[in-house]
Amino acid sequence: MSRYPLWKYLIVVFAVCLGLVYAMPNLYAPDPAIQISGYSADYDVTERSLAKAVKALEKQGVQVGSTELNEGVALIRLGSYEDQLKAQSTIGPALNDGGIDEYIIALNQAPTTPDWLRSLGATPMNLGLDLAGGVHFVLEVDTPSVVEKRMDIMKDVLARAVRKERLLGVKITRDGYQFTLTANSKERQDALIALLREETPELTRSRGSNDDGGLWVRGVFPEAAIVEIENVAIDQNLVTLRNRVNELGVSEPLVQRQGRNRIIVELPGVQDTSKAKKIIGKTANLEFRLEAEANTPRSQREQYDFRNEEEQSRFGGAYLEREVVITGERVVNARVGYDPDNGRPQVNISLDGEGGSRMHAKTYKNVGRRLGVLFIEYRPSTRQVEKDGEMVEIIKQIPVKKIISLATIQSALGKEFRTTGLSDREAAELALLLRAGALAAPMVIVEERTIGPSLGQENIDLGVKSVKLGMLLVVIFMIIFYRVFGIAANIALTLNIILLTGLMSVFGATLTLPGIAGIVLTVGMAVDANVLIFSRIREELKNGTPPQSAIVSGFDRAFTTIFDANITTLIVALILFGIGSGPVKGFAVTLSIGILTSMFTAIMGTRAVVHLFHGNRKLEKLWI
Repeated sequence: MSRYPLWKYLIVVFAVCLGLVYAMPNLYAPDPAIQISGYSADYDVTERSLAKAVKALEKQGVQVGSTELNEGVALIRLGSYEDQLKAQSTIGPALNDGGIDEYIIALNQAPTTPDWLRSLGATPMNLGLDLAGGVHFVLEVDTPSVVEKRMDIMKDVLARAVRKERLLGVKITRDGYQFTLTANSKERQDALIALLREETPELTRSRGSNDDGGLWVRGVFPEAAIVEIENVAIDQNLVTLRNRVNELGVSEPLVQRQGRNRIIVELPGVQDTSKAKKIIGKTANLEFRLEAEANTPRSQREQYDFRNEEEQSRFGGAYLEREVVITGERVVNARVGYDPDNGRPQVNISLDGEGGSRMHAKTYKNVGRRLGVLFIEYRPSTRQVEKDGEMVEIIKQIPVKKIISLATIQSALGKEFRTTGLSDREAAELALLLRAGALAAPMVIVEERTIGPSLGQENIDLGVKSVKLGMLLVVIFMIIFYRVFGIAANIALTLNIILLTGLMSVFGATLTLPGIAGIVLTVGMAVDANVLIFSRIREELKNGTPPQSAIVSGFDRAFTTIFDANITTLIVALILFGIGSGPVKGFAVTLSIGILTSMFTAIMGTRAVVHLFHGNRKLEKLWI
């Protein structure tokens, strides 16, 4: 007889129970729903707005399941997915009835997981675009325009520096990424080299003379610096896009870089491409303006509301000068910090050379006055007009301007300055708006693809069918060829699927169609380990080894082969995850988790079941 340690049984039971708990939410299909949220932080959905939306739906005969209102965001559950588009087109005009659109009406899926499972942190797997349906965009970032703009700014910086140093007779020309400055003497050539080193340290400097004896100094913008400018622009666009797609209320949106100058945006569950494009293409900017004084003429000042509701209710708005000191395009970086003296939050702002010069010149003479940061957001205004006998939707971009910061100038500001008097949340929000309030570079949609929810559901049904069919064939094969041991392998295979589903839910992995293929492959790999073990047991029996010893020897000696085979496959899966994107990553994630669970169930799970069948009794013969 052979014994299997109790602690190993407890590990298997604990893992299976944990897997069951976290896999169970996937049995509860989500409800089709409509999410209503404010177009920005200025607007919250109220009970009155929600009631108005529900009334509009009932009037159109749309079946409303239940409603939820949480932190200014409303969720309306519907009876069917067919009602979603109808509900969206109904609620939009009801809430955004003329003027500027205040609310975003987004398609969504509402979870139906029981509260007791959610209290344990158990949630269903996220579905990818090919399973949930949605929209897929490929956007191309106009990085050459960013580099060109940087070159123009650098030329202006050099021209001002030359004038400031009174280097008369110096001409500046630019050819692509190369600047050439002429000099009429050796001393002036030395001065230009020093000027380039001081004002544009990123340039690669050289000097020389022409055939006619004319002297020159040359600065070349290196390729590495160009790539860095492009990377910064794309990174800022990525941050901005992620902030914008969050407004759509999409579960697990994908916003990632592709190649040198492209960005992929995937919005699972979204079917209205026009709404998605409006949010993605939304433009915004920032303006720094001085607060108007009491004697400032009316024609030179404008009144604006505060973006923060508390400040707005306290002050009722403020007057700013019409003259703009600098715009948000001059902000290079903004980060949250803390005042070393009192520990209060502050926003550290960095400007480019041109912005720093303008800011210093303006604030030097206005110490003690307040400097306002005006956030300008272009909101869509949608209205229906009749054209050629048909109703046509007209969308206009309306600028909405609000103050996000109004702080006292304590000293002349330059390229680096700070804004204080903010709470932690306000400082974080201001830094985010300064960094990502506007796109760093223009973008154009070069590819657009929509996957309907019906096609997504069809993919799910076919994927589940393939997993069921694969498991059925494997179960039949194992029982026919390995009898009782085949039953043990099939039990372990079922446990493997439970553990795989539970782990993917815990890790928040997104299930895609290639991911389902990874599950099917995992099914085959799981029984492959058992086949190796059982074949080894058969060999031991043929060599005259007693049944109990053959079982122990089969599991122990097959371990090395199983470990080597699975580790090499896991390495390949990790490489696929590291260099792949989209569907390839989905396949790699499922395969990686599946390898780990299949090794556990094949080595510990199957052995535990086999010992339950044969462990504590004397065997004369094994049916294998």
